[in-house]
Amino acid sequence: MNPVYPYYGEKTVCRVQPIAFPPQHQDRQPGLESLMQPLPISEQPEDRKGRLHGKTALITGGDSGIGRAAAVAFAREGADIAIAYLDEVSDAAATQRRIEELGQRCLRIETDLRHKANCFQAVGHTVQTFGKLDILVNNHGVQYPQKSILDISEEQLYQTYRTNIFPFFFLTQAALPHMRRGSCIINTASITAYRGHKELIDYSSTKGAIVSFTRSLALSLADSGIRVNSVAPGPVWTPLIPSSFSAEEVSVFGTETPFKRAAQPYELAGAYVYLASSDASYVTGTCIHVNGGDMVTS
Repeated sequence: MNPVYPYYGEKTVCRVQPIAFPPQHQDRQPGLESLMQPLPISEQPEDRKGRLHGKTALITGGDSGIGRAAAVAFAREGADIAIAYLDEVSDAAATQRRIEELGQRCLRIETDLRHKANCFQAVGHTVQTFGKLDILVNNHGVQYPQKSILDISEEQLYQTYRTNIFPFFFLTQAALPHMRRGSCIINTASITAYRGHKELIDYSSTKGAIVSFTRSLALSLADSGIRVNSVAPGPVWTPLIPSSFSAEEVSVFGTETPFKRAAQPYELAGAYVYLASSDASYVTGTCIHVNGGDMVTS
């Protein structure tokens, strides 16, 4: 089949991107765009009512922290939201109120995602309520600091992996049959996947698994037109912090970054919006680092 070439001009912009370009050459650099065939597309062709207008997203851990910030940001961009959470009812209710204040619908799903059946039920409930699923954000997680690997019990190890990585597989398996070309999956990784953390060995290893999961799944789904990316936060002020660390550790949390502070959740929300929107239509298998200036090797 011959490639279809998009162009600007008197006619409508074609929405099919070319597989290859027709042979052409210009004798001077940097060259003239006006001579190119087809012309490069410099502007989104669709009506921008909101970058996520008409979309439906399922966000795990959407009751608070980064998940809440992403949910609210998605709602601002026109998406309806389902939030899955364990048992934080008051936090989830507050998130729902804010989403509805912004004029979007919100579905609350109280469930334990450590169980595969619950992951499938969460996706099914989302699709039944909204009729579709365009965006899956795998965001939930736990961490249990230990001074030594010798202190990590078998029970803790199972708990960390069963929470932090297994549901990412289950939710994706449940979501994919409902996703179409242009849909996307966003996974929350962590700076610890790249830098490590001496007291979060099991947690950091699950985050490393999420990075590899993201890259491999992106390759697997590229032909389907479904994008898969991740965000790797540095220190962020979420409920996970005071529930993980001592009061003394909390008092200096985030001060080791070049910015000398932890992030607020809203400071990460834009990364999720970008990856969920058509602005990132040519981005898959990558990780956005939002960490206050810590330099990492991807």
